[in-house]
Amino acid sequence: MKFELTRRIKNLPPYLFVELDRKKQEAVAKGVDVIDLGIGDPDLPTPDFIVERMVEAVRKPSNHRYPSSEGSLAFRTAAAQWCNRRFGLELDPASQVCCVIGSKEAIAHFPLAFVEEGSVVLVPTPGYPVYHIGTLFCGGDTYYMPLVAENNFLPDLESIPADVAQKATIMWLNYPNNPTAACATKEFFAKVVEFAKANNIIVCHDAAYSEMTYDGYVAPSFLETPGAMDVGIEFHSLSKTYNMTGWRIGFAVGNPELVGALKKVKSNVDSGQFEAVQEAAIAALDSDQSCVEEMRKIYTERRDTLVDGLNELGLKAERPKATFYVWFKVPEGETSASFCATLLDKAGIVCTPGNGFGDPGEGYARMALTVGKERLEEVLERLKNVL
Repeated sequence: MKFELTRRIKNLPPYLFVELDRKKQEAVAKGVDVIDLGIGDPDLPTPDFIVERMVEAVRKPSNHRYPSSEGSLAFRTAAAQWCNRRFGLELDPASQVCCVIGSKEAIAHFPLAFVEEGSVVLVPTPGYPVYHIGTLFCGGDTYYMPLVAENNFLPDLESIPADVAQKATIMWLNYPNNPTAACATKEFFAKVVEFAKANNIIVCHDAAYSEMTYDGYVAPSFLETPGAMDVGIEFHSLSKTYNMTGWRIGFAVGNPELVGALKKVKSNVDSGQFEAVQEAAIAALDSDQSCVEEMRKIYTERRDTLVDGLNELGLKAERPKATFYVWFKVPEGETSASFCATLLDKAGIVCTPGNGFGDPGEGYARMALTVGKERLEEVLERLKNVL
């Protein structure tokens, strides 16, 4: 029997991190002591008080039934209150907050409400692959907005052709940014609001790294911007903030019509997140956030170790104010792919080639701060031997 894949599946690019994991497993099978700085998956454990709340919640029979696809009102209220404390946002938990099964799920599903054949979606490149993949699943067309160092890795809105802007339905933004670790200013967000209103574009802001900040930097919410609530929806994740990647929990907030559209999609494609996980997430959101401050201290030390070491070795790396990624230039004469392949083959180091996030990422590589300081020092020693 012959099975024929749909065109949308055939057209999908290989998912970057699946390919990285395959190459890593091949090296491990050969007995290589691999140091994995490829995928942004925290090595730090989920704080004990969150785990303890989960244990209590798992034992409640009431949590063993179908949850609501939009999330419990208790969770949505906790998320709204967190946004108020953190960003000063006034949100109605009933209409402006939706629980999501990790922000990746919501980012992939949201376009189903607004993108169809012929729709144009503005996507940053290099960027998180799911922005483009979600567009492909809907039959839409991606218009890439290059992020380059000369513009501080911000999209140049003025370079977007007028006919493209008029056809666009969604613009994706992500600050603090993956993979470049760039940060957006409030002035830039104000320009985005003006651009979106002029062209009737929905702004989707992926704020997964808003709490992974250093040196006193405080990342703004796009929704803090005057007028942003008229055009925007923002996606938040507990994955990196509370070391809960495997728990798959986050929330979307913003314009009630946009949040309502996401809820409508989700009500037809999933049955919501396990309410025990939501209870544990409430404990995280309601806490004094000291666990977040401790996380920042650990990553600050790791960041400084890696960035200082890379620069000493002649690899130009900026010191990021946010995220747990270090974005650096590969050596002269190397491509992103060739340098990352060399690191794996000769040093047992996994890092991500910049062009895997999009063509403007060529010439760069990304390392995640997902191992301890001692292992990062070993990375630098191995790099020294390779270079």
